[in-house]
Amino acid sequence: MYLRQSNDPKRGKLEEQVKQVQAGDTDKQNELIQKYQPFIAKSVSEVCRRFIDPVKDEEFSVGLSAFNEAMMSYADDKGSSFLSFAKLVIKRKTIDYIRRERIRLPAASLDELFEDDSENPREAEAAQTAFIQETESWYRRAEIEEYDKKLKEYKLSFQELINVAPKHRDARETAIESAKILHTDPDLRDYVIRKKKIPIKQLVDKVSVSKKTLERNRKYILAVFIIFSEDYIYLKDYMKGVS
Repeated sequence: MYLRQSNDPKRGKLEEQVKQVQAGDTDKQNELIQKYQPFIAKSVSEVCRRFIDPVKDEEFSVGLSAFNEAMMSYADDKGSSFLSFAKLVIKRKTIDYIRRERIRLPAASLDELFEDDSENPREAEAAQTAFIQETESWYRRAEIEEYDKKLKEYKLSFQELINVAPKHRDARETAIESAKILHTDPDLRDYVIRKKKIPIKQLVDKVSVSKKTLERNRKYILAVFIIFSEDYIYLKDYMKGVS
């Protein structure tokens, strides 16, 4: 199993190796790509829901490229291990690839199927639209599952957020703004990641709401902070709509 607990001494060693890659060590870069090919294949396989052949499957090439991108963009100030971050990047890039292919290929195959029948193009278009919507729905569910796992690290649950979310728009906006401040301030962000809680005393001096309001919306602010701190495509879009 490639994901290690934070008390594993090998984790720190890997993070140091990634820093060497970022500093321009191409030998170390190639070494890590080669060493973690099984991890890459497994991460891609979890998205594709099938065995991934490193030789035949294009998705594996996408995973390799994503792993390399993760090495170049990783920063340990977010609190996640490199492998946790890399797995997220690999999954996102694989999903993007599948999305592009599934939009292109059904259109091509449906066009071929109905190329001699003038009555059916509209049905083909409707089938393609339904297929894309079903695929997008699966991606959203997968992202929510990942988010729920992250919430558990903060002793929260996705279902719980439905009950604690502020009912009024202005209250949601101030809570979201508080989460943004937590995320953008390096000291506050580091505190939240390490302690898995909000530094109320420090935050109250940086926001326009009272300590009591921060306490009341603590869980919601934490949940939004997690969204800002991770690479959640659909949840970030959702936050734009609720603010």
